[in-house]
This record gives sequence, structure tokens and C-alpha cells, in this order.
Amino acid sequence: MLDMNDSLIALANAIDWNIFDESFEKYYSNEGRPAKPIRLMVGLLLLKQLKNLSDEDIVIQWKQNPYYQYFCGFDELQIVEPCHATELVKFRQRIGKDGVEQIFSMSVGLHGKEAEEKQVIIDTTVQENNITYPTDGKLAIKIINHLHKIAKKEDVQLRRTYIKEIKGHRISLRFFRHPRKIKKAKSAMKRLRTIAKTLIRDIDRNFTNEQHLEYAKDFYLYMRVLLQEKSTKNKIYSLHESHAYAVGKGKDHKSWEP
Repeated sequence: MLDMNDSLIALANAIDWNIFDESFEKYYSNEGRPAKPIRLMVGLLLLKQLKNLSDEDIVIQWKQNPYYQYFCGFDELQIVEPCHATELVKFRQRIGKDGVEQIFSMSVGLHGKEAEEKQVIIDTTVQENNITYPTDGKLAIKIINHLHKIAKKEDVQLRRTYIKEIKGHRISLRFFRHPRKIKKAKSAMKRLRTIAKTLIRDIDRNFTNEQHLEYAKDFYLYMRVLLQEKSTKNKIYSLHESHAYAVGKGKDHKSWEP
């Protein structure tokens, strides 16, 4: 009574289910309560992934959908749920990470080159990264803090730490968008970059050849950040994720997002 041209039936007939029986039979024994068929559990995991359902939902919908039951190897309509939702959890734990990867790699392999997406749509609204604007004074403050830690770790005596002055500049940066205080904020950003460059030269002056080699990569990154401008290509948006880049959002309140 089923439509044999249905996509699920075609997929069920194309899959070699014996591969899973041979791969997962080592996780079972002849003792205790009889286990659920391997094809049933593998089929439920595949359907769960295809339909983007939870463990609870796939168990309920399996009972209501005869095509789901055929996909899992049943020839007659079942009027009871195939298993409890927690058994799917136990099955994933039993076969482990390698077993789950084998199941989904097989499903991808059935489509061949068609599984390779020519166009990828990225949703960047899931979680924001801890990345600031590239020419923002906060990047300079982070660099200064890193330089203070390096000086303390390597026992380098700085001629001046600028700690008190930095506090005032940090306050000025808070009002960057205020029309009457934007000039002061820009001046604070410029001064912070100057302080960071001064500290780099001060530390570099007291370093040995071995220390120069150890921190050469860090100092190169710091100077790239301090010298970049608004029109600079390949900007660095973050010290801890220097490879990150900005994606245009097209929104009035936020034109880009890292």
C-alpha cells in the first residue's frame, strides 16, 4: 500500500544495512534481554537527522508514519512505539563516536558529488565572538596589558607603566559616539596606540637575543594592530583570533559582525 517511488523507500533500498550489522555486532552479546534490531536503531538515528527531530519526537512519529517503519526494516504496520527515547541515547553511547560518524558518513556517501554544496549559507546570529573593532582603542589597551604581563614575566623594568593615564583614556573611549566628545575620544585612541608602541620599544631594548626570538611573533602581531587604519586590508580584529574576518550584515544598528 506504500508508494514505492517515495524518497524514503528509495533511500532504504539503496543503503547496505548489512554493513552496520557487521560493524556493531561486537557491541552485543547473547546474554540478558534481547536487544533491538541494529537496523531499527540506525534507521531511527538517520531519520532523526534527516527530519531534524529530537529523540522523543522521532519515536512518536515512527509509530504514526508507515514510511518510517519501512525505512527501519518492518514489513507490517506497527501500532506501538519502537523503543523508549532513552534507548537511542544508550545506543549512541554503545557504538561511540566512531560508530555515529560511520552512520552519517555512509548517508553522505550515497549522494556522491551531489553532497558537496556549491553554496554555503552561514547564519552568524547564533553566537557573537569576543572581537572588537580593528582600530578601536580597546585593542590598544589589550596590547598594553599583554606587554605589562610580558615585562613582569621576563623581569623587565619599564621606564613608565602609564597605568594612571590609561584609566583616563579608557573613560574617554566610552563616549566615542557623543558628538561633543568624539574629538577627545579619537585623541585618546591615538594616545593609547602611542603608549603601546613606546612600551614595545622599551621592552625590546632590554631583551636578549633569545627573548627577541621568543616574542618576535607576538610583537609583530601587536605592531600590525597598532599600525592598521580604516582602509587597511586584511585587518586584525582580535589578538586571540587573528584569522577572524568581518561579515556584512546589512543592518542599520549593526552593519557587520565578526
